[in-house]
Order: sequence, then C-alpha cells, then structure tokens
Amino acid sequence: MERTLPLLLAVLFAAGAVQAAGPYRNPDNKNLSDPLEGTYPVPYKLPVAAEITAQLERVRGFIDRATPSRIVDRKTGQPVTDFGAPVASAFVETSPNDFGIMNYEMGVVHAGLMNMRALTGDAGWTALTERHLAFFKERTPYFRAQEEQFKLGRANSFARFIKPHALDDAGSMTAAMIRARLAGIGPDLSQQIATSGDWVHKQQVRLKDGTLARNRPQAWSVWADDMYMSIPALAELGRFSGERRYFDDAVKNALQLSGYLFNKEVGLYTHGVHLHAPDAPQFYWGRANGWAVLAISDLLDVLPKTHPGYKKVLAQHRRALLGIARQQSGSGLWHQMLDRHDSFLETSGSAMFVYAIAHAINQGWISPTTYCSIAQAGWAGVSSRINPEGGIEDGVVATTLAGDHVYYYNRPVSVNAMAGYGPVLLAGAEIIKLLNNPNVVITDKVKTYHYRPKTP
Repeated sequence: MERTLPLLLAVLFAAGAVQAAGPYRNPDNKNLSDPLEGTYPVPYKLPVAAEITAQLERVRGFIDRATPSRIVDRKTGQPVTDFGAPVASAFVETSPNDFGIMNYEMGVVHAGLMNMRALTGDAGWTALTERHLAFFKERTPYFRAQEEQFKLGRANSFARFIKPHALDDAGSMTAAMIRARLAGIGPDLSQQIATSGDWVHKQQVRLKDGTLARNRPQAWSVWADDMYMSIPALAELGRFSGERRYFDDAVKNALQLSGYLFNKEVGLYTHGVHLHAPDAPQFYWGRANGWAVLAISDLLDVLPKTHPGYKKVLAQHRRALLGIARQQSGSGLWHQMLDRHDSFLETSGSAMFVYAIAHAINQGWISPTTYCSIAQAGWAGVSSRINPEGGIEDGVVATTLAGDHVYYYNRPVSVNAMAGYGPVLLAGAEIIKLLNNPNVVITDKVKTYHYRPKTP
C-alpha cells in the first residue's frame, strides 16, 4: 500500500486537474506523473492473499477474546465448579462485547472459520468452533437440569437450545452445527441438531401457503432476515439426512419469501411486509438484503442441480446480485439503506454482498467480467473497516422491522455489532479464492482492473 498523496497532488495541481482526493492511489500504476490517475478513499489495489489472511487472523482473535465459554454464579461473580446439582444463579458469562455464543450471528462466524480452515488446511481456524461446540455438548445437560428445577425460561443461558421459540434461536446455529458435523469438527451434536432443526421445519409460524413468518411484534409479518434464519438450516438438513422434503421446503421458502419481499423494479428486497398492509412503503435495509443473498447462496451450494427448483432459485439470486451491485458506493461499501445514498455506509451488509458476489463468481453463477471488479472494490471498502485489534468498525447494531426512515437512518454503529464478524470472515476467504480462481484472468490492472473468464 503506497501513500504518495502530497506528490500526486502536486502533479495534479500542475496539470490543472485537481478534484476531491482520498489518501490512497493505485499502486499498480507506477507512473506518478500521470495526471489522469486519481486517488481513492480506500486502498484501490489488487488484494494480496497474505494481507487478507493477516486481517482475518486479527478478526478471529477479536472474536475469540469476545466469546468466553465459562459458567459463573450471577450472585457472586465466581466461576461455577460444581456441576453435580444446578443452581438458579448459574449462567454463561458474556464479555463486555456481549457476543452471545448461541446467537444467530455466531452461526455465521462458524461458517467463516470453517471456510478458512477448508481454504488453508489449518485446523487452527476452527479452534474457536471446537471450543464452543464442546462447551455445548458438555454443559447442555446442566442447563436442562437447571430449567427443570427452576423454570427460568428465557433467563436460562441455554434457552435457545433447550426450548427454541423463534427462527433466530434455531436456524443459523443448526446450519453451523451440521456443517461442523459433516466436516468432523467438534463433538457429535446430532441431538441438538434434531431439536433446533425441528423448530425450523415444523414449529415456526407460517402463512397458509407455507411461507415462514412472524406474528410478533405485529401479526403475520414476513422478514427478509428470516431467509437466513431458515433456508440454510433446511438446506443443510437435506444434505445431512438425504431427505428431499427439507430441500423442497428450502426452495419453497426461497422463492415464496422472495415473492413477498423482492421488488423486481428496484432489484432489492424490502426489509419486511405486514400482510395486513401489503401496500405500505418499502424500506430497503442493507443487511436484510445481505441475509437474503447469503441464504440463497447457501442453498445453491447444497441443492442438487437436478432439483426442479434449482434454476428458479439461481435466477432469483442473479436478479438480487444485479440489483445490489447497482447500489455500490464510490468507497466500495454499500449504504445502510441501499437506495438512499445519503444514509451512512455500513460494513456488515457490505461484507455479505462482497461474499455473495465473489462466491457466485467462483461457483460460475455470474460472469467475472463485471462482477469481479465490484467484489474487489467491495473488499477494499470492507477491509478498510478492520481495525488493528481485529474489530469491525461501522457495523450497525440489531435492527428491527420499522416503518420509517428516521429509525433506519439513525441506528447506532458499534465495533460490538456482532453481525459483521462472520460476513467479514466469509468475504475475505472468498476473495482469496477469487484471486486463485483458475477460471478467471485479469487482462489489465494499471488504471482499473479488467477481468474475464479464462478461455482454453
């Protein structure tokens, strides 16, 4: 990375071509006297795999520090060491970052860590995953006994596992546990997979047409977020069990949820709809679109190509990626509200888009000719938000389905917004794969980057 802004500005002033400048220039253009070479707000350069790996190692370290797997006594603050008889005040310790190890966001973290392990062959990438899963295996009986004796309900630290009550409790972690089981990572959690998977497939509220829905905080609502909280789990249950009914359910929900939420004219998913108000304004929240394309990407990864819904799901994925790509900002990032370019630039959704686009290129679902540059520029923006400690800056905190832009525009951002960490791991790993993709070549990288498919 080169920072030669003073020299470059002097050249530009001399040429009479000064405009708003960022601190970076393209290091692949070695001609500092070129008055037509601009500067950029993010590192506009060909990514380097070793640099990406180092950044992701810092992210992994941040997550590891933020996810202790200890049980403490709420009254005394001391570690619980006797697991023979449960006490009501025992709970799973959280860090100041408040990264809950059973939260749906953690399922995405595990996906990213497992991808890096598969990419590098380094089992160290999933040490955190193994630690978490071993903790679940070891301590679930204790918290089941605690619940039977004290009836704590949602105050039980293992409530999401013991008695799920929403897709957020079950879907993402079900997918993560299945992927770990199939990869031989961590202990056998088949019993928990069955409990959590059953909630997604049989117990979550649905519309009359079988579409997964919510009846809180308003009745009969459909959310884009729930595409990720359900479809990957159903798809992985199909892969895990070999039963087509799970694939059928995943495809049905991918297409029907898209039917309710995807605006073909705009090319984006609205955050959600209430069935009692189908003509209400639509709000194109960035991360909701990220959840949607992550979900369909995960489905396409395991859905048999012979399934009758495969081509329809792929066509929908291509439509969504095109609409999202159109909204990319000049920093490589995307906005909190995708179609409102005066809203702030947001990292978690941007990382989801980088992953989904790069992965689609690597899988051969979309052409590298245009999309590679979009993915590369997106990574430039996302990687600029990884701080020296491995924290992810400018990620928006949890955001509910709202009915006005004031709410969405003014959501806080925080380095502790957990939803950005897994997507950054996924995006970085996929960019490394893209750099090594034997079917993609770069024809020019002096002023910008031109990609094309490799021809025989």
